[in-house]
Amino acid sequence: MAMTPEKKVRKKVEQLLDMHGAYYFAPMSGGFTKAGVPDLVCCYKNKFIGIECKAGTNHPTELQKRELTRIQRAGGFAIVVNEETIYLLEDVLKFIDGELK
Repeated sequence: MAMTPEKKVRKKVEQLLDMHGAYYFAPMSGGFTKAGVPDLVCCYKNKFIGIECKAGTNHPTELQKRELTRIQRAGGFAIVVNEETIYLLEDVLKFIDGELK
């Protein structure tokens, strides 16, 4: 079965997280899952990161935006990445490592 464009983005994100030794998982969607939860939930060096993966020029829904904002307000990192902006996640990881200020 062919991989969707969004799944390809998520795979690249997972590879990047693996390279950095981050813990992450993809919450399963369904009747018992909170709506709007990011595609990947990550912990890296004691920091919480919510990652929403989008393909092309797609944008998060209002519900997804609300959840990403809630993560930020709680002190975590929340990021939306696509094929062109995956470098932003790399920057977040470097910031946590102290390489970017």
